[in-house]
Amino acid sequence: MKPGRAEQPYTAGRPVSVWTSLHYFNIYRLVVASMFVLAILFWPSAGGFGSQNPPLFLSAGLAYWLLAVFFYVALKRLRLDFDALLIMQVSVDILAITLLMYASGGEKSGMAVMLLVVLASAGLVGQGRLALFFAALATIAVFAEQGMRALTAGANLTNWVQVGFICIGFFATAISARLLARRIIANENLARRRGIDLANQLLVSERVIRDMQDGVLVVDADEKVRQWNPQAEALLGVHAPTKLELAAFSTTLAAQYRAFKANLKARMALLPGSDAQLRARFVHAGESGDVLIYLEDMSRIEQQAQQIKLAALGRLTASIAHEIRNPLSAISHAAEFLREERRPEDDVRLSRIINDNAQRLERLVRDVLELGRRDRADPEPVQLAGFLEGLLNELTTYERIDPALFDLKADTNATLLFDRAHLRQVLWNLLQNARRYCSGGPGAVKMETRVLPALGRVELHVIDDGAGIDEAECGKIFEPFFTTYSKGTGLGLYIARELCEANDALLEWVNNAPGAHFRIIGRSQS
Repeated sequence: MKPGRAEQPYTAGRPVSVWTSLHYFNIYRLVVASMFVLAILFWPSAGGFGSQNPPLFLSAGLAYWLLAVFFYVALKRLRLDFDALLIMQVSVDILAITLLMYASGGEKSGMAVMLLVVLASAGLVGQGRLALFFAALATIAVFAEQGMRALTAGANLTNWVQVGFICIGFFATAISARLLARRIIANENLARRRGIDLANQLLVSERVIRDMQDGVLVVDADEKVRQWNPQAEALLGVHAPTKLELAAFSTTLAAQYRAFKANLKARMALLPGSDAQLRARFVHAGESGDVLIYLEDMSRIEQQAQQIKLAALGRLTASIAHEIRNPLSAISHAAEFLREERRPEDDVRLSRIINDNAQRLERLVRDVLELGRRDRADPEPVQLAGFLEGLLNELTTYERIDPALFDLKADTNATLLFDRAHLRQVLWNLLQNARRYCSGGPGAVKMETRVLPALGRVELHVIDDGAGIDEAECGKIFEPFFTTYSKGTGLGLYIARELCEANDALLEWVNNAPGAHFRIIGRSQS
């Protein structure tokens, strides 16, 4: 859907429509002047043209025709000031027609009507008080013509009265044309503004439709697809077919469209798409007969519903975990007290089982509560070399592990934007898993940092030399409550990935090399 661009509505400070009107005015002048010249040359006695002074009529007509040609060419080739050009042209019209009228017998020839046409055209094309100026100029010219006639041939009162009425008609025509022109200009400006607003609205609508996640097609009554957005092509698995018929996009959709046209109640239908099940929704676009077809990816809708369910389940689980934590702590403390007392060996073993399971439940509750804190990320620049050394020292001291188990290769320039507490929890989980499944020899767990300056990213790798992850289970390791460790909660890797996503990073399993190889890709400090 590509919106068109509005043309520039102004030329040389005036609307294009005004220059167009002046262009037609020039054509009218050229035609009228040509008719006068042809009439006196080929039909001297027709219509009384030049009846009193043929040489003057011919000279004035030829001069008028030449000036009409000049004005027509000048308007095309030269960009003169509009008002000056209009005054020049109308003045020539009034002078030429007055001379032609004088050579043809004055107001009795009826050529004064031509001046009315000139004044009406000038009032429609011109602006401001120019219309009254032209009417006054025409009045002066006609009275001067009548005065010359009175001096040479004589004139009675009736002739002067007729001229007076003609001059009144000049002003009436000029004022009426000016009022009409103002109304036309106001409507034109309003139409132009509405056109700009409509073009902007269409542009906004086009961009909204283009960026919609749903596919949209506009189909007319003949099943011709008039518009569509890129998402519709992606969902239907087509690419701009040459025939803009609905059947070219999807034969199933075309059949559903016919069913909708036959039964207006059938507003939704399911149809197979390129990679998913689609739902088509039909909506009338108005009185034009066009129909809007919305294509929705059912898998995306199901995912959204699943996310809503998981969010609700997460809130419920967090509430339950919070309530369980207090009695669980009491059970753990009671088991510790039982172990401190001198009891038979069977009682000691039972108290140890109680304590181990209570601690396991405690870890599970802690992990569940941690899920509710994933959005509380506060990323900061973390120098990985120093951070990883401190983390390994803490881990080896707390878990009583030989430091030689870990082989660290950290780039001193590697700086990762990450919440420091989140990064500690993610790496603590990865290192605990690597220690659990590695061979236990020196350098069995490798940590390596890589800087990708071109991409603005930093990679952090954790690799062990154990048996690796079963290929059949590699797609499940990040699922909640999936674990192969009997004492595990199954939430470690799931929480680790969630914390990485909260910090705009990615945690992924790369491969078995031969042990498990995990990689964190995050933003580097720019």
